[in-house]
Amino acid sequence: MASKGKPSPRSAVKPLSDEQVAKLAKKHHLVDPTHDFPTGPRKANTAEIEAQHPKATQRLLTGCDLVMRTHSKIRVWGLEHVPETGPFITAATHVTMYDVFVPMVSMFHQGRRPRYMAKAEMAKWPLIGKWFQLVGMQPVERRAGKARAIEETSVEILTSGRPLTVWPEGTVTRDPQKWPMSMKNGVGVIALEASRRLGYQVPLYCSVTWGAASINHWWPWPRKNVVMCFDEALDYSDLLDGCDSWGKDVPTDRADELTRRIRVRMTEIMAEIRGEQAPDGYWDYRTMSRVKD
Repeated sequence: MASKGKPSPRSAVKPLSDEQVAKLAKKHHLVDPTHDFPTGPRKANTAEIEAQHPKATQRLLTGCDLVMRTHSKIRVWGLEHVPETGPFITAATHVTMYDVFVPMVSMFHQGRRPRYMAKAEMAKWPLIGKWFQLVGMQPVERRAGKARAIEETSVEILTSGRPLTVWPEGTVTRDPQKWPMSMKNGVGVIALEASRRLGYQVPLYCSVTWGAASINHWWPWPRKNVVMCFDEALDYSDLLDGCDSWGKDVPTDRADELTRRIRVRMTEIMAEIRGEQAPDGYWDYRTMSRVKD
């Protein structure tokens, strides 16, 4: 299924300036995520690493590190929040395709190996598609009637003890200024249902990346600044109240509310990284227009 509209061009936004990165560095501890354990010593999850094609993963990681270092000046804060063991969900922004690799590289260097809910077309891409399959991509068929199966597979990944990364917008944002747009409530369903089955709130983290939208991948020099925040766990314990009485399905209003909280938090973090005021409302992918919250 083809996506509606086209992402706005690089010229629609300004590059992330050195001055803004310096401001962020005064408030947060920025680290280079392209090296092992950038936040300090920790235990790698060897069981996950050995279970997910370690040689193929290492080759992909080495290649991604090289591309990121040559194409950008990348810095991250918040990676200390990544758990060493157990399931968790990373909900990531999707401004460009570059954003797919930033949280992936960061997680790998922190010793974790999430599974990735990604559009099925990626599995057919030359070279990179094969690598993605080897390192944990879970292909998503973006067709009507497939949502329930995708959600169930995601819940099973989490209840098996593995982390999961999702891009709730479903495709690259169509917001003209590249802010987070409307999101499908599948991420809410997955988090709430997995938490219900496990009997505790599965940690859910917002990962927000900004700066890559200004990169010219044919001639990326001078290197552009790229900053990612891996936020503190988002609390949604109130939405789990009475979960034993839900019946078969997660209540739609609760899944919608959790998804809304994710979008709002992502927008707040992106505003901080960009040093800008976010616009009122959000871009609705269904109507391709800005709507009020």
